[in-house]
Amino acid sequence: MDRRTALHHAGLAGVLSAGLAPAVHAQAAVRWRLASSFPRSLDTIFGGAGVFSRAVQELSGGRLTVVVHPAGDLMPAFDVLDAVQNGTVEMAHTAPYYFYDRNPAFALGSAIPFGLNARQMNAWMLHGNGRRLMDDLYAGYSLVSLAGGNTGTQMGGWYLKEIRAVSDFKGMKMRLGGGLVGAVMAGMGAVPVDLPGDEIYRALQAHQIDAAEWVGPYDDQKLGFNKVAPYYYYPGWWEGGLELDFFINRKAFHALAADLQAIVKAAASLAHADMLAKYDTLNPQALKQLVIARTRVLPFSLPVLDAAYRASLEVFARNDAYSPEWRKIYTDMRVFQREQIFWLRFAESRFNNFMSAQRI
Repeated sequence: MDRRTALHHAGLAGVLSAGLAPAVHAQAAVRWRLASSFPRSLDTIFGGAGVFSRAVQELSGGRLTVVVHPAGDLMPAFDVLDAVQNGTVEMAHTAPYYFYDRNPAFALGSAIPFGLNARQMNAWMLHGNGRRLMDDLYAGYSLVSLAGGNTGTQMGGWYLKEIRAVSDFKGMKMRLGGGLVGAVMAGMGAVPVDLPGDEIYRALQAHQIDAAEWVGPYDDQKLGFNKVAPYYYYPGWWEGGLELDFFINRKAFHALAADLQAIVKAAASLAHADMLAKYDTLNPQALKQLVIARTRVLPFSLPVLDAAYRASLEVFARNDAYSPEWRKIYTDMRVFQREQIFWLRFAESRFNNFMSAQRI
């Protein structure tokens, strides 16, 4: 009797007792915890982790579950790097520049003053040397990184008084997103203050700070900044395209089966694309509503931008001398950026400038 006939006559019970069935190894479901640096109230930037989590659940058929925790749930917003590094949680969703004090090069994985815009950052990370260079840095912290969203070019923040000259920054207490822009603003006379997103409103309302930046119209309106600060400036020259990252504990990632690793990467790519599309969709209406509510939306003057650019170059030069990792990654990024700006002049910039003058 051949194998096929034996299977036909024996039935399932007979097959199992005869040892004719192929070995079946049930895989235990894997459960991860993700610590976010953002409050639950922000459905855009915090929501990126939710998009990731749902995609992982669906793509894996429940074999991998990622439970998302907002800032302050498991730990403070700025403690997530340590938590992933030491294995307290398997992953985090954060802005790498929050960890500038560990090594200035962290900022290059998210945004630096007068750096790459969102499209350029994506190109550098995917098809330039960006992701490889950043992961070389992160390996020293037991991390694997995946892009986890981009805000696009941000606004320049909310101010209690009008900015007429560079001298207006002198002594100004300003909440800023990361140590790098804080160092630049300190060079312009400001006093940088480090606060997570959910503490900014109260600090502005109590005049504990004189100004604050977060992301852009949709998030800023949600946080109510227009109720306590009348002046809203643009552009956020320190964040031409802020990339958020998923930081994953290296040991936990490599312990996953190969297909689950691929699912994690695919889910991160989905969340990354979704965030920028969401911001681009929601920001225009939010900006209109802020204007209707009598927010003064004003551009930074060219003298302010020129002074900020010079102050940024001074900080970059200090970082070159202090951190070999910064120097290596920054040099590569600037070479890539020069090529991007060259191309931008010929097609997209001209197209966008023309279309912005049309009535459609």
